[in-house]
Amino acid sequence: MPMNVPARPGALDLRPLSARSVVLSLLLGTHPAELPVRELVRLVEGFDVGGSTLRAALSRMVAAGDLRRTDTGYRLSDRLLERQRRQDDAVHPRTRAWDGDWEMVVITATGRGPAERADLRARLTGLRLAELREGVWLRPANLARVLPGDLDRVTQHYTARPERPAGDLARSLWPLDAWSTTARALLAHIAAAPGPADRLTAFAAVVRHLLADPVLPPGLLPADWPGAELRAAYTDYQRELIGEVRARVRGV
Repeated sequence: MPMNVPARPGALDLRPLSARSVVLSLLLGTHPAELPVRELVRLVEGFDVGGSTLRAALSRMVAAGDLRRTDTGYRLSDRLLERQRRQDDAVHPRTRAWDGDWEMVVITATGRGPAERADLRARLTGLRLAELREGVWLRPANLARVLPGDLDRVTQHYTARPERPAGDLARSLWPLDAWSTTARALLAHIAAAPGPADRLTAFAAVVRHLLADPVLPPGLLPADWPGAELRAAYTDYQRELIGEVRARVRGV
C-alpha cells in the first residue's frame, strides 16, 4: 500500500526527541517560521533542552542548511519551508466539492534508475495519489490544487470516471480502517501524555500520520472517521504551546 501508516494498526510512530527535532517541531508549527533567540530558549526549556545543547544544535542546523540566522533569531531554510507547506496542507487540507471525477496520473517515462523511480513514487504518494497498478495512480478529484508542472516530463494527467463503485475503489487503494485505528490510538495517547516532552513527541507523530491521510470526500470515508478530530487536537496544541510561551516571554 502506498499510504504511509504503521504496519500494525494502532502502532504509534513515536520517535525520541533530540534538540534538533524539538527545534524543528517548534519552527514547523510557527507562522512565520522564525523565532527570536530569547523565545526559542524559553520554548526548548520546557523539553529539557539546555542552553549549551541548544546552541550546539543550532550551529549544526545552520551548517546543514536547515536554518538561517536572522538579525534576532532563526528561521527555517527554503527547503524546510517547503516541508512546512506540506505539513500545513496536511493539517488544513484545501478541498472542493466532489462531483465524482478522479485524477489519474500515468507514468510515461522509461529508462529511469531505481532512485529516480523511488523519488517519483514518493512524490506521487505525497500528492495523496495511490497506485492502482504499476504506473497508474488515482485519487478522487476533490483537492483544490494543481499538480507540479515538472511532472509533465515523466507523466500524463487525465480525468477519469471509473466504473467500479467509488467506495470500493477507495478502500482498495488506501488502508482506511488501519489509518482510523492508529488515529484513535494517537488521540488516546495524547489525552494520557503526562508531560511536555511526551506531548511534543505525540504531536510530531500526529503530523506524520496526517501526512498519510488521503483526504477523501466524506462519502468515501468510513463512519466516525477521526481525521477532523486529529487535526483539531493538533491545532489546539500549537495554539496553546506558542501562546503560553510567548506570554511567559513577555512577562520576563
